[in-house]
Amino acid sequence: MLGLAGLVYNDGMQLERILHHQGFGSRKLCRILIINDQVTVNGAPCDDPAADFDTQDLHFTVDGEPWQYREQAYLLLHKPAHYECSHKTLHHPSIYRLLPAPLVERGVQCIGRLDEDTTGLILLSDDGQFIHRMSSPKWKVPKVYEVTAKHAVDSKQMQALLNGVLLVDESETIAALACEQVSDHVIHLTLAEGKYHQVKRMLAAVGNRVEALKSIRIGKLDLPADLAPGEWRWLDASDMDKLKGDRLPT
Repeated sequence: MLGLAGLVYNDGMQLERILHHQGFGSRKLCRILIINDQVTVNGAPCDDPAADFDTQDLHFTVDGEPWQYREQAYLLLHKPAHYECSHKTLHHPSIYRLLPAPLVERGVQCIGRLDEDTTGLILLSDDGQFIHRMSSPKWKVPKVYEVTAKHAVDSKQMQALLNGVLLVDESETIAALACEQVSDHVIHLTLAEGKYHQVKRMLAAVGNRVEALKSIRIGKLDLPADLAPGEWRWLDASDMDKLKGDRLPT
């Protein structure tokens, strides 16, 4: 197939559909972007919306911004404080403001939620099956939180967290999978559930109080040390393996 820019393409997906699938707007808007010479594909300009491309290892730019075609989006974000994990926020800006508009347009969703004052690692995706597998209560995906407590955490409190505590409005006790002392006031708490304000309620149940809370690991995937608050990146194959290896059925 010959495009208006004089290039030959193999059978595949039309460029207009590629941009639409990747979140660059309606089919009409994507068509306009292409016709207006705002798109390059694998380094070459293309002004033909109907030009077909093989999407495997496809790289393109829109208004000079580089992108790689991804059938599904898998992301991690270092959530800062004072952001809400919702599109319809109440008091603070949404974490979706921290992402490029095409990712929001294509419908990525956070997997679980962190409170507005909780920081750290959170995953996002537009793959419904992946979201379900990572968040379903039938899978015990360990999540590690760095908890800074108001009072020094003693051995009795740590043992109570491991044995299980009864929270208000819960009929059964909830226990941590692990509890590691980092300093007098800081512990690493590993949980396999995601109930509302769970860490804060568990610390309150043992007579303490959470002063700061940070998500630092999901499965075997750690919050990258070089990812600043507010930054995001794509999950790579190694990251996905770390997540898949820790979904254990109940």
